[in-house]
Amino acid sequence: MPYMRLGTSGATGTVLPRITWFPAFGTLAFGFLASCGISTDDEVAIGKENSAKVEQQLPIVRDPLAERYLDSLGQAIAARADRRGLTWRFRLVDSDEVNAFALPGGFVYVNRGLVVRAATVSELAGVLGHEIGHVTMRHSAKQMEKAQRTGLGVTVLCTLTNVCDSQAGRAIVQVGGSAIMARFSRADELEADSVAVGYVTDAGLDPDGIPSMFRRLMEERDRSPDVLDSFFGTHPLEEDRVQQAERLIAATESDLPPNLVKDNEPYQQFRARLAPLARP
Repeated sequence: MPYMRLGTSGATGTVLPRITWFPAFGTLAFGFLASCGISTDDEVAIGKENSAKVEQQLPIVRDPLAERYLDSLGQAIAARADRRGLTWRFRLVDSDEVNAFALPGGFVYVNRGLVVRAATVSELAGVLGHEIGHVTMRHSAKQMEKAQRTGLGVTVLCTLTNVCDSQAGRAIVQVGGSAIMARFSRADELEADSVAVGYVTDAGLDPDGIPSMFRRLMEERDRSPDVLDSFFGTHPLEEDRVQQAERLIAATESDLPPNLVKDNEPYQQFRARLAPLARP
């Protein structure tokens, strides 16, 4: 897969602003819930409207080389995963918080704090593959369709988002996954893990990065429980999820192509480029 080689000039960043709450999904989602189902066009419209709000609220890294690297990696994985011809967008959030989330329709956001923890390109690829999986498996859309069928009405906003949460005033970056899209079920999380194994492998990357990243984050959680609150709040992760990913990889090991990429210099240059943005 093609990787961009990063230069050595300095990176610029933005300062975290005082972030205010916005009602994710808004009236747009209710309009779709009143229709006969959530189409791909509906998903894209929901994602587009909310991505505009996200990018007004969150500090996005505006370093062209870093932006292009993340986008090129994400596009390489999504190209092997997407069967609907979505226009994917990958954005890097300038925050030390560890988190990542995806909006319906192909809008994926990764915090700089997560990239710092991803020691290899295969570990970051695993995170991207997981978020891409939520989109390709239509997890948000299916939950909205289910809510529509059961006639939940206005309760849907509380079920699918944190708008009724008493903690809704906290920084949106800390509730990204649950504030913008459905709170995924255990089955959804396992399915996203499963398809991610295939996606990153098809992109020429080592799928071992998926359980490796899981274990890295779980070890850090054990050492400093409060540090990863935002990630584990939107991505429930326990030992059985790690073991499932390891079993899937082991079951297909004999069929894996040779020379899968675990890490490379362009990725380490990308990480180094983000280092000056870290806040004391």
